[in-house]
Amino acid sequence: MITQNKSIVQITGILEKLFEEHFGKKAESMEALAVSGSDRRYYRISNGKTTAIATYNSNVAENNTYFYFTELFRRHQINVPEVYVVSKDRRAYLQQDLGKTSLFDLVINEGYTEPVRKLYHKALAQLAKVQWIAGREADYKQCFASRQFDEKAIMSDLLYFKYYFADLQGVPYDRSGLISEMELLSKDLGRVQPQTLMYRDFQSRNIMVHEGKIFFIDFQGSMQGPPQYDLASLLWQARAQLPAAWKEDLLNGYISSLNELHVPRMDEIYFRRGYVQFVLVRLLQVLGSYGFRGLLQHKAHFITSIAPALKNLNLFLSDHPQTPAYPELRSLLEKLSSAEMQERYAVVSHGEKPKVTVQISSFSYKTGIPKPAGPHNGGYVFDCRGILNPGRYNAYKHLTGNDEMVKQFLERETKMPDFMNYVYSLVSINVEDYIARGFEQLSVAFGCTGGQHRSVYAANQLASYLKTRFNTEVTVNHCNEERWVLQKESGDGE
Repeated sequence: MITQNKSIVQITGILEKLFEEHFGKKAESMEALAVSGSDRRYYRISNGKTTAIATYNSNVAENNTYFYFTELFRRHQINVPEVYVVSKDRRAYLQQDLGKTSLFDLVINEGYTEPVRKLYHKALAQLAKVQWIAGREADYKQCFASRQFDEKAIMSDLLYFKYYFADLQGVPYDRSGLISEMELLSKDLGRVQPQTLMYRDFQSRNIMVHEGKIFFIDFQGSMQGPPQYDLASLLWQARAQLPAAWKEDLLNGYISSLNELHVPRMDEIYFRRGYVQFVLVRLLQVLGSYGFRGLLQHKAHFITSIAPALKNLNLFLSDHPQTPAYPELRSLLEKLSSAEMQERYAVVSHGEKPKVTVQISSFSYKTGIPKPAGPHNGGYVFDCRGILNPGRYNAYKHLTGNDEMVKQFLERETKMPDFMNYVYSLVSINVEDYIARGFEQLSVAFGCTGGQHRSVYAANQLASYLKTRFNTEVTVNHCNEERWVLQKESGDGE
């Protein structure tokens, strides 16, 4: 739910007004940008050639941290978006539009090319300035939530992994023994030096490429901590799967950049040893995040990241037979990163024949429930009319469940997430059983009043979930698509 009792309609109105007041012209278009786990709202808002990213976040403390570090970084010529204007209540602001291309997009779409490798080097050179130059004068009292990545914070990451990933896999281990080892590990790493300004979530999705330059975003989680953690976050990002040669080259490049910045001499051997330890911590924290967002909240993007994350963990354990030097933790990690576990979460390849076909449809109850496909008429029909209808509001009336604005409304202002969690659980029971027994087809239908918003969203979400979790072929049919109301009719008032 939107905090501070602000609906998405109210928020977009606030941002449009801020845009008009600052630029002296009304906004002509507003595009909702996808968000993952944050309560912040992002929109691309424009009027002709004037474009900005409009942001709303009711957490003023978090906003103030972002504004502080933005000013600090820009003062040291570190590329971050310019903040154009902030509302009086500091909940809304406009900032520079850096386009749509992140470093992650480039490495996924273009591969491990020389231009992409050079961009990684540029990113690490900028990171060094964040940590060692801006970090020298950072006021850590300005940090949001936590000021330091200390022993407690490390233990929190390890427990995050334990509760939200390891405990969900059904793998036996000595629970008290594991906790004891995690406490020892966190105590050991909490003393690692040096301590600098740590970005905290330094991964390629938070690095934008704009006009050939590197820009950083989403750095409000910055705190005092070990610089090696940020290196581990970027170089061992699960979905990027950087080659080992790249990791070593980029690590060497980062260390070389410290000399160019005249950073006081450090013990490189000690630094590299700490890097290895924090790679492990980051790998576990990421798995905890994927477990929470993917396995508990059923977000497809996070589920698809589990297999490459397990592959990363397996590679790390193979390359570092003495890390972690704790027998119970080591044993558990070897079990979790086994080939069998990787296969459990592997995304089905295009060449592999699906074991079951799931036919998903959305429909309007005004025209009736579609007849199930297949010889045995097996499947489900879910009634979405108990969910608040976006179509009641003029802002969404002429949109559909395919649109980001509608998605955010359903996810933030209705009980749709709870509804879908029950759907995922129920449908998964049949899909698993059908695969095991050799059944080939299952039908699932979602209905709502007009077959345009809630049912369309639900059908799309289930399709995305099933594609990532099972060996299935999924088809989606929006039965009422030809009757969707996509344009304002004559006399349709605001």
